[in-house]
Amino acid sequence: MVRDALIAAHGWGDDAIEIVVIRTTGDRVQDRALAEIGGKALWTKELDRALLAGEIDCAVHSMKDVETVRPADIAIAAMLPRADVRDRIIGTESIDALREGAIIGTSSPRRRAQLLRLRPDLQIVLFRGNVDTRLAKLAIGEVDATLLAAAGLDRLGRGDTGVSIPIDVMLPAPAQGAVGIETLAGGGAAALIAAIGDPDTLRCVMCERAMLAELGADCHSPVAALATLSKGGMQLRAEILTEDGADSVSAEAEGADPVALGRAVGRALLERAPPAIRRLFA
Repeated sequence: MVRDALIAAHGWGDDAIEIVVIRTTGDRVQDRALAEIGGKALWTKELDRALLAGEIDCAVHSMKDVETVRPADIAIAAMLPRADVRDRIIGTESIDALREGAIIGTSSPRRRAQLLRLRPDLQIVLFRGNVDTRLAKLAIGEVDATLLAAAGLDRLGRGDTGVSIPIDVMLPAPAQGAVGIETLAGGGAAALIAAIGDPDTLRCVMCERAMLAELGADCHSPVAALATLSKGGMQLRAEILTEDGADSVSAEAEGADPVALGRAVGRALLERAPPAIRRLFA
């Protein structure tokens, strides 16, 4: 997607861009939760090294997998237009339709907490791997259902897989559906990459990331957020939960400055959170 957008924007030939596939630790280790083996850096550290070493000019990321504190020498140069932000449930028609005590596979603390808030009877088990791996596990009956991001399924040509869950039922992960491109800060590639960026997506995702930074959230932290453009500039909805979903705190605000809005909502959430939630955030 990034290659095609760059070729179109700059009128380059098809051979102007080389795609370098970098297999990350997050790809290789599939039997443990990310929070147990290093968190989101497992998706970025190998790409960071290649970028800093000059082996690649830019790195392409799913923004929900990029940690909020990044190396000073690396900058987010652009984001593609955001795709569907919703989750999809696969294996059932809806959360309500699941049998009593159904087994749900997910590695996401957010999805776990939100599911258990809605259905405390559910059993949540660790479910990692790429889309095909997870769907294969579902097909052989390891679990009754699983949840995946609609954007990822759509990009893989699986738009007919699963049922989308309304945002008012399950608020998505911060930055879900957004593809970001990083370059060296101030490097020559930054301006070339910026030409394919979507300013609205960038503003919304930076708002959500500012909230994460204010919370001190990590891979253990069940947190959901969605920033959207509004007449007042931008609206941010967010919530933080305990691991079992028994307690949750939500906040909603509008503002013109994305970073200031994100920080304000993050502070509001922490101020209102009971100790059981606050301990999950720095």
